[in-house]
Amino acid sequence: MSDWIIHLVDRLGYPGILFLMFLENVFPPIPSELIMPFAGFDAARGRLTLPGVILAGTLGSVLGQLPLYGLGRWAGAERLERWADRHGRWIGLSAKDIRASTGWFERHGGKAVFLCRLVPGLRSLISIPAGVAGMNLPVFLLFSTFGMGLWTAALAVLGAQLGEHYERVARYLGPVGGIVLGGLLIFWLIRLVRRRRAASSEADS
Repeated sequence: MSDWIIHLVDRLGYPGILFLMFLENVFPPIPSELIMPFAGFDAARGRLTLPGVILAGTLGSVLGQLPLYGLGRWAGAERLERWADRHGRWIGLSAKDIRASTGWFERHGGKAVFLCRLVPGLRSLISIPAGVAGMNLPVFLLFSTFGMGLWTAALAVLGAQLGEHYERVARYLGPVGGIVLGGLLIFWLIRLVRRRRAASSEADS
């Protein structure tokens, strides 16, 4: 995967960075931890400028959130609540859980979006609950831009500083996303088992 990413950035420059970062947010296996450090390395070599690299990466990342946000808005809290009432017991999800999550997001949505933009594995996923909660689109884009801007800037600067060793960024940061998602999966499984046991105890009593 790294070869075609490098080729695209080398050939297209800023539009290539924008396009790749857009895809990275819609299709997470494409790693920003490789795209932006290489772009930073290109800037250090004088082929691009660091501000231009950061701007292109940030814009592509923010645009990449719109399909996921739109998916959340399309699903909507009411539709998810109806689905949870019918089928949610199989995955330990209830309409009450969705209402509680939506209420929490309405209170802390901006901070959640900003902070999750800095966490591999959650950077794209947070756009879906933002859409479900009906978060104001300009506010969503504002906090997304701040968070994505910091993330892309950090990766680009690391790539510029590491030079030819820019791939170290992906080597060390790449597994973090899997660890975060794995932790969430374990948390969900524990929660599901506890709910099943509680439901079984209530049925027996």
